[in-house]
Formats: sequence, C-alpha cells, structure tokens
Amino acid sequence: MRILFLHVDSLEYEVKEKALKAAPDLPASKRRARVDEALAAFISAEKRDEANPGGAAKAAAESIEDVAGQVHTKRIVLYPYAHLSSSLAAPGPAQEILGLLEKELVARGFEVHGSPFGYYKSFKVAVKGHPLSELSREIVAEAAASGKEEVSDAVKAEAKLVSHWHILEPDGHMHHLSIKDGKVGGYPFEGHERLRTFATYEMAKSREAKEEPAHVRLMQELELVDYEPGSDPGNLRYYPKGKLIKALLEEFISERVREYGALEVESPVMYDFEHPALKSYLNRFPARQYIVQTPNKRAFLRFSACFGQFLIMKDMVISYKQLPLPLYELTRYSFRAEQRGELAGLRRLRAFTMPDCHALVSDIEMAKEELMVRFELAWNLLEDCGLSMPDDLEVGMRVTQAFWDEHKDFVIAYAKRWGKPILVEMWSDQFFYFVQKYEWNFVDANAKAAALTTDQIDTENAKRFGITFTDEDGKKRHPLILHLSPSGAVERVIYALLEKAAAAAKAGRPPMLPVWLSPTQVRLVPVAADDVEYARTLVPRLEGIRVDLDDSGDSLGKKIRNAEKEWVPYIVVIGKKEAGGGPVNVRIRETKEQAEMEVDALRRRIHAETKGRPFRPLAEPFHVSERPIFRG
Repeated sequence: MRILFLHVDSLEYEVKEKALKAAPDLPASKRRARVDEALAAFISAEKRDEANPGGAAKAAAESIEDVAGQVHTKRIVLYPYAHLSSSLAAPGPAQEILGLLEKELVARGFEVHGSPFGYYKSFKVAVKGHPLSELSREIVAEAAASGKEEVSDAVKAEAKLVSHWHILEPDGHMHHLSIKDGKVGGYPFEGHERLRTFATYEMAKSREAKEEPAHVRLMQELELVDYEPGSDPGNLRYYPKGKLIKALLEEFISERVREYGALEVESPVMYDFEHPALKSYLNRFPARQYIVQTPNKRAFLRFSACFGQFLIMKDMVISYKQLPLPLYELTRYSFRAEQRGELAGLRRLRAFTMPDCHALVSDIEMAKEELMVRFELAWNLLEDCGLSMPDDLEVGMRVTQAFWDEHKDFVIAYAKRWGKPILVEMWSDQFFYFVQKYEWNFVDANAKAAALTTDQIDTENAKRFGITFTDEDGKKRHPLILHLSPSGAVERVIYALLEKAAAAAKAGRPPMLPVWLSPTQVRLVPVAADDVEYARTLVPRLEGIRVDLDDSGDSLGKKIRNAEKEWVPYIVVIGKKEAGGGPVNVRIRETKEQAEMEVDALRRRIHAETKGRPFRPLAEPFHVSERPIFRG
C-alpha cells in the first residue's frame, strides 16, 4: 500500500462518474463533501496487500496514527487514489482493505471521512505550508506482522524516562531546572541564551522539524548535497564539491584518531537480529533499527560500529599492560530509522557516516583519565575543522545519581575544563548501558540541537559480549568500554559549518567555509580573453592549492559575483597590468579586502592556513566553462 499524506486546511470533492461499473449508485447527499482541518490520506492498495488485508489495514492505521499525532489532528479523510502505484490491488480486495482501515481508525478514536470508492471525482485541496504537511509512505503488511519498526526497550524507557535537569557551573555550583509552558526556569541564563535554547530543546524532548534549517538552502545552492527522491528519506546525494568536503573531513578525522593511537578496523554493515549479545544490546540502545530479511536470516543494519568492534574485542587476547586499548572505524554508513517528521537536511538523517572509537579500560579511574585524553582530541579536532571552541557548542552531560555521588569532583572538573556552564541530566537509575555520557551540541537558528562529539562510560557490554582482559594477578576480568565519536557524524560537521556560515551572513559577515574545505580555494578571473593564457601560467606557482579559471565570456563583474556566490575565499583578478608580471589583485573573502600580492606570497598564505589538513585536487574541471550544472 502507498499513502500520500496532506495536512489540509480543507479538502472538497465532487463525484463525476463511475470508474468501476460495479460501483453502487450514490445518493445526491454523498456525491459532494468538504472536510476542514484534517489529515488527508490518499491511498493506493497494492497487489501484495491482497494476501493480508487485515495486516495491511492495521499497518496503514499505525502509519496514519503516527502522522496524525505529528500534525496534531484527530480528523482523517480516506481518499482512494489509484495513481500512486503501478501494481494495484483488485477492486474487491482494495475496497475491503479501505473498509478495514476505516474501522481500525475509528477504533483508535479518529473521526474518519471516507471518499467514495470506484468513482472519478474532481477535488480541491488547500494544503498547510509546513514541513510535515506533505509526506508519503510505503506500507507493507508483512512488516506490521513481524514488527515494521523495531523499537528497543531503551527507546521505550527513554520515552517514559523521568530525570532531573541541572545547570552545572565551572565553579561547581549546581542549579536545579524546571520547565513549564515551554519555559525553563531555575537558572539566570543572561549571557547564555544559546544554553537556554539547548536546555529547552532537551527538556521538552521535541525533535520534530517544523521549519527548514538554514543550511538546507545553502547545501543546495552551493551544489554540495541534496535530497535523493529515489531513496528512503534521510538518505542524501552528494555532488562533486560536497563529496570533496565530506572526503576531506573523513580523512582528517581518521588521521587524528590514528594519531591518538587507535587501531583502525572494518566490520560488516549488517548483523544477525537473533544473535544473543547483539539482541540484548539492541534493547539497551535508544535507537530505531532498519530490519533486513536476508536469504538466511533476519538482520538489522548497524547504527554504529559498536557491534563489529565488540565482536572483534571478544576474540582478542588482551593484558592489562595493553590498556587503554582503542579500536576505530569510520562507518560508511550507519543507519537509524529516525521518525519522518524529525528528518531535516544534514542535521538528522537515516544514513550517516560515523567515526566510532571504542576503548577498553580496566576500571572507572582509567576511564575518567582516558575520557579527558579523548576530550582534548575532540576539542582540537573540531577547532581545526572550523568551529570555535567552546563558543560554538553546548554540552549535555548525562549521569546516574550513583555516578554523580561517587564522582562529583570529576564532573565538576569536566565543567571547569569546558569553561562555561553545562546542562546535566541526572537519572535515579541506570536506564541504559552507560553510567556517564557527554555530548557537544550545535544549536541552530531554528532552536534545534544536534550532537557532534560524544563519549560514554559503558559498564555493561564487555560482560554482554564476553570481552575480557588478564589483570595483574593473572585473572580474567571484564573491562569498561568508552564510546567516542570525536566529531559526531561527518554530515553533522558539514551541517554545523553551514549553519555557522548562515549566522555570519545574517550578522553581515561573508559566509564561507574554512579555506582547507573550500572546493575552490583560488579563482583566477581574467579581465579579457587576451588575459586567459597568462592566467594559466600562474597555476604551477599555486601548487598544492585548488585553483580554477573562469574562462567564460561573462563580464568581469559577473565572474566576480559568480565566484562570490560559490564562497571562493581568494579571487585573483588578472588584467593587462597583472599580465606584465609582478603582483596580482586579490579579493579576500574573509575580510572583504582587496590587496596587491605576489603569487608566491598568496601560495604561502594559503599553505599556512591549511597546514596540517589533508588536501585533494579540484572535484570539477579546471575551466569553469566546462562544468555541468547539477542543480538548475
């Protein structure tokens, strides 16, 4: 079954003539109708639904209930619509499914309006203009019977979780927070407005995307990343410039983690759903899984590198002398079946690239020490990626009451190292596999937060997976496991950089990416056609820099505007004066300055700005005139 959802101000229809000869004659009172303020579900029942009409109806009812809850309505219009599928159910079974669906929805407390089946109708619809007003879903009856969406015990626990929220200041002072009517009280947030926004977001626990984040327009206009209509929502396509940026970040993050001492491994993307340790772990992790039926077994797609690394660790022979022992994998990809209304550009995805580094430690004291070593790794990494530390981020720390009572000094020392107040969520009991977890969050202009860096102290999984080490006395012991993603998902790093650029533009500053991530670092702009050849001679002098040439027939003004639209950090204008040798005219995006500069001096400046970062050549042809347009 396929459903197109429209959240409408109104929908009205008029029956014209029969589409099926067997359709019953309708009285005049049922040939025309109007419904206001409703969720309209345009439905195509499919051939595969015929095998399990009840299951198909139940699955559709669950999906409709989910969407209706997101748009906050109890009024549903069921509109038979044969144009969503090329494999339609026969009229009899289709009508039966719609009838069962209506009964299911009524039983769930909905007011249901059914549009007549088997007729050609004209209709008018006024759709509300928010991100959730237009959705589509594919419903599979078999999925409902076996559990369409696998929800772990941890997800259920998180939904019911009762926790206490605090602001912890660097000096150790703790403020208890409360929330009422969407407003957080208990701490004077003056001077920390973004922390107030973050606390409100976390305490309200609302993840729905009600408006498009600023970075979505930028990722599309810059031809970096875009939605992929041919895939599941939350899976994106990368154009050459976006792939370049993503690859540079992946390479840089992996290089830093290897320097820290992690051993790089690779593990499968799919695992046996019935594996005892894996199944047990799934129920302790607050994430929704993608389920796959293979020819041999029921499997799930990984949502992190935990599974593969834990199974590797289980088979390793480890001594206390080798601890702490970190393993690392850059997962391409990790999968989480995030709810449809929560998906938003690069901020929240269903498929993402996760740098994942787990370390085995002997005890809680080694865990705390290693946690701070990894803290410095992540701090320096994000700073070198282009984020201001700690100004661009807010910390969420989650601890059990027992951890706080025993290790209060450590948590306060952490806040002191961070250098500004942090949000602390405290649980009376251990709901998940970790006793302590921190997240560094970017808070965007839409008052939404996205976690980048995170690390956790895991007290359960070594025992669950049978991971051991030999201690000083020759005895086998279970270690603790630290879970670090030093940057968070690579996609979220790009999200944060684009959102930061959008904020800069709003404040009147030029939006730009760090020079080392800019797809074009230098654009050569000849004033006239006669200057093109001289411009080409400058390229060898800009070795190790992504330099391109605007050889189009556009005016000088338009060439410069095009380079500015692409956020090129250095624009070199070459006319008769420059073609004679000597300095060139350089437009510097960051400062809006124009400077006379020797080419060799420009090269040295860019090399200094990009020192210690990986380099890749241009992702597109050197000549601008040869480049395709990816998004017209």
